[in-house]
Amino acid sequence: MIFTSAFIAASLPFIAALPTPLKVSRGLPIPLSKRDAARRADDGSLLTVCSKVHRGIAAYEVNTGATHSLASLVSTPLVKRQAGSGGDILTDDQQVLWFGTIQVGTPPVQYTVDFDTGSSDLFLPGPTCGTTCSNHTVYNPASSSTSSDLGKTFSLAYGDGSTVSGKQFTDVVAISGSTATNQTLGSANQYSSGFQSPNFPADGLMGMGFPSISVYGANPVFQTLVASGVITEPVFSFKLATEGSELFIGGTDANLFTGNFTFVNVTQQGYWQVEMDALTVNGQNVIPIAQTSSIIDTGTTLIVGDTQTVATAYRSIQGATDNGDGTYTVPCNATPNLSLTFGGRSFSVDPATFILGSSSGATTGCIGGLSYNDAIAGQFWIIGDVFLQNVYTQFDVGKGQVGFAALSSSSIHEGVTCKIEVVDEVPRD
Repeated sequence: MIFTSAFIAASLPFIAALPTPLKVSRGLPIPLSKRDAARRADDGSLLTVCSKVHRGIAAYEVNTGATHSLASLVSTPLVKRQAGSGGDILTDDQQVLWFGTIQVGTPPVQYTVDFDTGSSDLFLPGPTCGTTCSNHTVYNPASSSTSSDLGKTFSLAYGDGSTVSGKQFTDVVAISGSTATNQTLGSANQYSSGFQSPNFPADGLMGMGFPSISVYGANPVFQTLVASGVITEPVFSFKLATEGSELFIGGTDANLFTGNFTFVNVTQQGYWQVEMDALTVNGQNVIPIAQTSSIIDTGTTLIVGDTQTVATAYRSIQGATDNGDGTYTVPCNATPNLSLTFGGRSFSVDPATFILGSSSGATTGCIGGLSYNDAIAGQFWIIGDVFLQNVYTQFDVGKGQVGFAALSSSSIHEGVTCKIEVVDEVPRD
């Protein structure tokens, strides 16, 4: 695979001690670092996305006793291709990653986490994780006076058959000084290759979906903050960009968007699942029905749909070629006019975010940000960061809705509390 040679490292504050819980009425900004793990999309990442959806649907059914509305729209997870079967041998690739800091335990220890709206659980590398967690900051429950062992294990399965597994605990978790007490989290004793350093520079992952898809059967961190009254406005918002990326908890950051939000209702709480009205490429709407179920997922790079509809979309882009692995190659100088419509409002995708860069499997051209997965049926899409980099996104837990607004011009062109640090990255195998 081909990797970029730099990532954005934000100047993030370290909080030396957990404060007494304080109600937050105006919100708290959390700067996010961006790391381009690979300007490349492949079926390893697509398998990961599909497996995450299956895991959440299974957890929903366990937690609620009901069948999730998307259960009939996904097929059996794909099996990873083995050597000699064609294509690359791939791992559960985290393509583009935005991450920030949290503090866990007493005394507090700082960790970096990937904030993921497509899942609901927090896990960190544990003291028995061994070499699979090398170069990550380890969470040791025995070193925290507020830690409590729940006597439960967890296992999160991924598309290549590997897992993140370990034990469940409760402890205090703080985000920018706002503290969740008795928060359920996982202490991992194994990290799959996709979560190992340097493939995954964050220490762990913090899910920001709804409780019903929690593998732990527990409140995610944000819902714990809301339920305890620490956060008075049950809203968090994201700006994802090359510079100035930010997670804002307890509201929105008015400096980062302009104009009004367009809101769409969550159709079933679990994922941030909303209806997409249209996907248009060069003036042609390629979605065959009026509305399509979609998951708004900050933990996924790509826009992922079904094979037939994605093929129709790429027929509108001159020079596009199906790579046979869920991705298409397009000319690197292509400027497709791609837009997604939510709540009757169309939002454009900048070609700079659509073009994911060159591929080790393609002799010429670049990978497009629109991909397909045969384990996802025609009425179910995943909307990842290829789209979300073009909008300011509000997730309203209280009202059960997602809002999209235009990025402010200063937000697009200026970094916010960020600095650039150039580092050498090690290519992944």
